[in-house]
Amino acid sequence: ILLLHWILVFNAVDGNNGESLQAKAGLLELQKKIKEAFEVFDHEANDTVDVREIGTIIRSLGCCPSEGELHDLIAEVEEEEPTGYIRLEKFLPMMVKVLSERRYRPIPEDLLLQAFEVLDSAKEGFLTKEELVKYMTEEGEPFTEEEMEEMLSAALDPETNTIQYRDYLAMMVIDEN
Repeated sequence: ILLLHWILVFNAVDGNNGESLQAKAGLLELQKKIKEAFEVFDHEANDTVDVREIGTIIRSLGCCPSEGELHDLIAEVEEEEPTGYIRLEKFLPMMVKVLSERRYRPIPEDLLLQAFEVLDSAKEGFLTKEELVKYMTEEGEPFTEEEMEEMLSAALDPETNTIQYRDYLAMMVIDEN
């Protein structure tokens, strides 16, 4: 009976605003994860980061916003008179909302594979460096030179100068579990 009572108390709804203790624990864990990611770039230890690091922080939390979506998120947390820095007190609630709503989820591996297969018209299982650069810088939302260099540093097989896209996807896909 004591165990049953403890379970009922633990799962009871808190009278403050209807949140269970489990929900509060989940929220605290989420806030801790966001704060830890933020602190990696808070070099002055003053709860601020350079605005240019926000994309890296957001992506480290498993979100994959487009550049346009990233600019919108930054605009949401920037000061009215931009200082070049983002404060944790503004970033934290915005990221809790983004993560709770599961926004900007990565594209599933099977869809990415299909996209590479469409680009690989010869069905060889790879793209040349030149093909990939052309597709990624001239089509859709083009990669910047820096983004292209970063992708190639991870994707390019230096011996064959090709991108074995199945290997690249296996290395890059985030495990959601």
